[in-house]
Amino acid sequence: MLISFDGQIVIMSHLDEAVEYYILLMRTGFSGKDIDKFFRIVLDEEGAGWTFVCPPDYKNISDRTRRIKQFYKDGFAVISDVLQQIGFMVGINIPRRYRRHFNAMMEDE
Repeated sequence: MLISFDGQIVIMSHLDEAVEYYILLMRTGFSGKDIDKFFRIVLDEEGAGWTFVCPPDYKNISDRTRRIKQFYKDGFAVISDVLQQIGFMVGINIPRRYRRHFNAMMEDE
């Protein structure tokens, strides 16, 4: 699942059909380069796994810690709203392999 940062565009596919996020984008008419305009989510029966990768130009915030904090805050709100709209009431998890940015935010506090 891909969700635009403003929550207005939601792209979903079965994992086996798209395989990668950029393939899903291209199959829906976007460029693979547009990947940094979307929150990236993997849904399963256990929850929503958020591929937490904050783009370096997110909202043109130059301070890395502030940028990651805003990305987290915005992502949690937008993703939660979209999941609720589609009736998927599960927790949002950041898989261990994507916690690099999230951990950097926590270390700077």
